[in-house]
Amino acid sequence: MIDTKKEQERDELHRAIWAIADELRGAVDGWDFKNYVLGMMFYRYISENLCSYINEGEIKAGNIEFAFAKMSDEDAEEARDGLVEEKGFFILPSELFCNVRAKAANDENLNETLESVFRNIEESAKGSDAKNDFAGLFDDFDVNSNKLGSTVAKRNEKLVKLLNGVAQMNLGDVKDHSIDAFGDAYEYLMSMYASNAGKSGGEFYTPADVSELLTRLGTVGKTEINKVYDPACGSGSLLLKVETVLGKEAVRNGYYGQEINITTYNLCRINMFLHDIGFDKFNVACEDTLIAPQHWDDEPFELIVSNPPYSIKWAGDENPLLINDPRFAPAGVLAPKSKADLAFIMHSLSWLASNGTATIVCFPGIMYRGGAEQKIRKYLVDNNFVDCIIQLPSNLFFGTSIATCIMVMKKNKNDNQTLFVDASNECIKVTNNNKLTPKNIERIVDIFANREEVKHFSHLASYEEVVENEYNLSVSTYVEAEDTREKIDIVKLNAEIEEIVMREDELREAIRNIIEEIEV
Repeated sequence: MIDTKKEQERDELHRAIWAIADELRGAVDGWDFKNYVLGMMFYRYISENLCSYINEGEIKAGNIEFAFAKMSDEDAEEARDGLVEEKGFFILPSELFCNVRAKAANDENLNETLESVFRNIEESAKGSDAKNDFAGLFDDFDVNSNKLGSTVAKRNEKLVKLLNGVAQMNLGDVKDHSIDAFGDAYEYLMSMYASNAGKSGGEFYTPADVSELLTRLGTVGKTEINKVYDPACGSGSLLLKVETVLGKEAVRNGYYGQEINITTYNLCRINMFLHDIGFDKFNVACEDTLIAPQHWDDEPFELIVSNPPYSIKWAGDENPLLINDPRFAPAGVLAPKSKADLAFIMHSLSWLASNGTATIVCFPGIMYRGGAEQKIRKYLVDNNFVDCIIQLPSNLFFGTSIATCIMVMKKNKNDNQTLFVDASNECIKVTNNNKLTPKNIERIVDIFANREEVKHFSHLASYEEVVENEYNLSVSTYVEAEDTREKIDIVKLNAEIEEIVMREDELREAIRNIIEEIEV
């Protein structure tokens, strides 16, 4: 049932975000500008989060009138070490969002003030377990960028508007997560900018409907999981969907991810904090997953969800060490240098727990091409790791209209069959993109969970059938598309043609008679 109050809150929040983005963009490109909006939202969030945590503790201890924001910096300093240990960071009262904003309009050095505050927040985490989660978090919030204005005064004017705009967003109390306002605002901003930015934005943002489908497929029959991992985590939307689908406490030991792009890596960490994931519950690294994976000590993972980049170049057999890498060695061959797709598949399979599921968005070419890719598919099928292939509709992702598919992998399957599902028509059109509705998602997940055969929609192929098709895993090879062309009754059609011919003959005869009469 839809909670009307919740939806109204969400709509109001989205309108406010759009208004601030619209007013402030100006010279700043939308995709770049989201760094400023998100950075300021994050600054507000951690300020309020820290205040709420401290105030709550004091009020419980009987200090009813206590307000951390009104304390002197000197008095607050005494609590620094304890708070860094508990929260992972510390902010002086004078540097809290509310206090900086109160003085912003009259602060001629606002850019320097903010730069100093952001540096102090990052440095407060040094020496603590949270140091990696905070290091460089504000790097993309350049208060001195010409994009904000050609002079310091113009830049500060924009920063004041930004502070006020974010302050006026109805994000509620940080403890009240009725709509997970901060997290929801993040998702909305990302989708808004990704749709406008085309490929540059869409490549590291997986739309919420696709994220939901991947997560639901990966958690069928489960109410909780040990750990979730995404080897190409982008801005973290896929990792966090598990919290939405299963609930806050359902991920027992945390969220793990790796991202090669530094800007996106920062966005991912901010996203974790905005969704109220504690610094001790996530571990996101910035490196090339295929060449330098950072989570050897944390694997295996019970759930792996991913939308890796399509057909990117990688070292492949140019690097002689990779063929002996335990992630790639079992297949006996490496993914082609020009197409790393199956390297991500092999990496994910290697780090998948024996009781786990991996759901990965794939470029369709890897399902049927020959050469090394066929050999890797042979390894996957012969060892019974491929559980299901789902053909998705086209135009689901920002920046690409291609019809992708999902590969679901498991290590302990109950049978040696592979389910193929043609979900290419399971969508509705929204503006320029297609979208999966809850009903579409439900249908796909139900067919998957029950391993059901439905004519023109799904087929459960035996191992022998896949081998017979030379390890081709394209859904169209196994699921016959419904012929929607109009069926024609040939006998009836011939009779109609015969009647038309007879009528034509009669007509010609009549015309000839008329002409003869006229001539006479």
